[in-house]
Amino acid sequence: MGVTKSRTRLSAGTERPHIYPRVFLLKTGKLRPREGSWGGSRSTERLGRGALAETENMLEQLLIHQPKDPIPFMIDHLQRDNDYVPKIIILGPPASGKTTIAMWLAKHLSTNLLSVESLIAKEYSPLAADARMHHQKFKGWILDGIPETREQALMIQTLGISPRHVIALSAPDTVLIERNLGKRIDPQTGEIYHTTFDWPPESEIQNRLMMPAGISEGETARKLLEYHRNIVRILPSYPKILKVINADQPCVDVFYQALTYVQTSHRSNAPFTPRVLLCGPVGSGKSLQAALLAQKYGLINVCCGQLLKEAVADKSKYGEMIQPFFEKEIAVPDNIIMKVLKQRLDQQDCVERGWVLHGFPRDLDQAHVMDSLGYKPNRVFFLNVPLDSVIERLTLRRTDPVTGERYHLMYKPPPTMEVQARLLQNPKESEEQIKLKMDLFYRNSAELEQFYGEAITLNGDQDPYTVFEYIESGIINPLPKKVP
Repeated sequence: MGVTKSRTRLSAGTERPHIYPRVFLLKTGKLRPREGSWGGSRSTERLGRGALAETENMLEQLLIHQPKDPIPFMIDHLQRDNDYVPKIIILGPPASGKTTIAMWLAKHLSTNLLSVESLIAKEYSPLAADARMHHQKFKGWILDGIPETREQALMIQTLGISPRHVIALSAPDTVLIERNLGKRIDPQTGEIYHTTFDWPPESEIQNRLMMPAGISEGETARKLLEYHRNIVRILPSYPKILKVINADQPCVDVFYQALTYVQTSHRSNAPFTPRVLLCGPVGSGKSLQAALLAQKYGLINVCCGQLLKEAVADKSKYGEMIQPFFEKEIAVPDNIIMKVLKQRLDQQDCVERGWVLHGFPRDLDQAHVMDSLGYKPNRVFFLNVPLDSVIERLTLRRTDPVTGERYHLMYKPPPTMEVQARLLQNPKESEEQIKLKMDLFYRNSAELEQFYGEAITLNGDQDPYTVFEYIESGIINPLPKKVP
C-alpha cells in the first residue's frame, strides 16, 4: 500500500569507512566511567530486511551493468558504502545510560560497539586492526561517548567517518547525580548494578558489590559541568541527523525510542507529500496526534466526523443529505461520507501540503472504497489502548453548560465546587456506549491491519508526546520505492 513499516526495518550491513585503526587517534580524550543499566531488559524481535534489500539491490546492479566477471563485481558492490549498515553515535552525560543503550543497540543490530575505553584497552596490531576493519565493513559501528569534544568531532569528520544517526541523551543534573550515587560494580565480572533500579537477586553478588571510584556528588557535578561545556559545541556538527531523547524515563523506553530512530532513513530532498492515516478506537488520542502532526508539519487535519458536522452546519447539498441521519442518530451511508471526504481531499491545500486523516475508514469496505478512488495513505498508524484506559479517559469528561469549558475529573478538575455541580456528561461517553464502540472497532481492526499490511502499530496508552515521537519517526521514513 506504499506505507513504511518502521518497526521492521532493521539495519543489516555491508561496508563502512575504514575507521578502526584511525579512531585510535581519539584516545587522547579523557576517559569517562561506563554508564550502567538503570532498568530491566526486554526481548526484541529481529527481522533483518536490510540484507534482503541489499541482495535485491545487488541483483539489480548485475542486470544493469551485466559485468563479464560477476564475482569481483559483487565483491566490489558489497565493499561500497550503503544505506543498510549502522553508523551511530550515542552521546550523553554521566549516568544518562548511554553505554547501556549503546550495548543493547549493538546486540539488537548485530553491530560493533566502540568506546574510548575499549579502543585504548586493545593492544594495537596492524594485522589484527586490518582484520577488525574488514569485519566492521559488513557490520557497521556504534560509537559510545565519542566524540567528547568539538576537536574530536572535527577530527572524525576529516577522517571521513560519517554517522547516519546521532543520539544525545538528556536528563536533569539532579536526576543524574542521584542515579550515579546508586551505582555498584562487581569486582569479579565488571558488571554494573544499581541500588534502586538494577539490584542483583543473588546474595553472593550483593555482598561483593563495591562503589566505583569517581561517583561522589562533587565528582559527578564536575563531570557534568565539563560535559555541558563540550556538548553545546559538538551537537552543531550534526544538525540534520541528531535526535535528543529524554533519559529520565525507564531504560527500555529510551531504548525503543533510540531503536525506532536508528531504523529510519533520513528524508531526501525529493518532493514528499505525506498522506497519513490514524486508526484507533474511541479515546485512543487520534485527534490530538493529528493536531500535533498538522501543527509541526503543516498537514491538513481531516477529521471525518467533523467534516460531516460542518456540512450540516453549512447547509450544503451534502449537509441536507446527512441531516436526516443525524436526526435519527443512525450511521451516515458510506457513499455520502465518501463524497464529503473526496471533496475535502481534492482541495488544493490537501494536494500540496498533504493530510492526516482520522475517523475513516472504520472497516474493510470503507478502506476498499477509499483505495479504489485513489486516496491511498503512505503512512498508516494503529493506536492501541486497553478498554480500562479508554473508560478512564472518556467517562470522566465533563462540560460546563455555562462557559462551554471542558473538564476531566481526574486530569483537569473544575476549579470550584460551584462549577463542578453544574457539569454535564455527554451521553455518548457513558461506559456502555464506550464498550460498544470499542467492541465494534476491534471487530474490524484485524481486517484493516491486514489491508494496510505495512502499517505501524503503536501503544497509545502512554504519554501523548511519547506517542507523537514514535509517529514522527514513522513519518520521516523515506517513501517506498514504488509510490502509488
